[in-house]
This record gives sequence, structure tokens and C-alpha cells, in this order.
Amino acid sequence: MNRPAPVEISYENMRFLITHNPTNATLNKFTEELKKYGVTTLVRVCDATYDKAPVEKEGIHDWPFDDGAPPPNQIVDDWLNLLKTKFREEPGCCVAVHCVAGLGRAPVLVALALIECGMKYEDAVQFIRQKRRGAFNSKQLLYLEKYRPKMRLRFRDTNGHCCVQ
Repeated sequence: MNRPAPVEISYENMRFLITHNPTNATLNKFTEELKKYGVTTLVRVCDATYDKAPVEKEGIHDWPFDDGAPPPNQIVDDWLNLLKTKFREEPGCCVAVHCVAGLGRAPVLVALALIECGMKYEDAVQFIRQKRRGAFNSKQLLYLEKYRPKMRLRFRDTNGHCCVQ
């Protein structure tokens, strides 16, 4: 199966790597890709299809949810709390998130982070789709449209820039 290449999404002081899931046969290449982007945390939002031991040092979080569906509230809360901690403690770090193809569940979580930082949902979708063509299905778009941010990743620093709290 031909999968899209991993893409980096950078906004303000946040960096994400959206990718598809590796297999045991492609795991070495996958971990090299993570290193290339300086990934310090990996979030998997699909069922495991590979031996996670080689990537456990990256700090893997297993938060699977149904393919094509929006994330449950608990996963949204865990995701935003993780980002708040990571980007405050390690400015400039990269958080990788993957689902099966890297077109639905993973982009939705990145879009939520952008929306929580103050971006409109339409802008977040377009911003991600510029680099990840085919991202989001209609159910996920409707979820993002109805999502009401609590601005959990937003505050102004001393220079008036938006940063992660």
C-alpha cells in the first residue's frame, strides 16, 4: 500500500509529525524518521500493528479510537494535557502522532491543538490539508466545526505572542 510521507506541521511554538503506522518490516525506517524530526513523544491512535519496544524510548502513548470517528473526550483531554506539558518543558520539541494511514485520526488531534491555540477550525483544516492532502472525512470535519475550544493551549508571553501555557 502506498502511504503518504510523514509531514511536519509547525505553528507558533508547536511541532507535530503526522504519519501512518509502521509495520515490523518498516519499523527501523520509522524510528529513523522520528529521529530526523527530533520527535520526543509518539502518540498512537490506532491498534498496534508492530512491536512497540523499539519506539518505547520515544515515550509512546496508546490512545486508540475508532477509525473515521472523532476522538472521545478523555483522549482529547489527555492529548491537550500532554501537549501543554511537552511544549512547556521542551520548547521546540516534536510530537509525532500516527493512525493507520495518517489521514483521519492523527490530523484531527493536530487540528484540535491548533484550534485550542486560537486558530479557526476552517483555517486549521486548510493548514493541515496544505501538507496532508486527503486529511479528514466528513464526520471528522463536522466534529471540528462543532468543537468549542477552551483555549487550553493559549496565553500571551511578555512579547504578546501566543504560546503554550
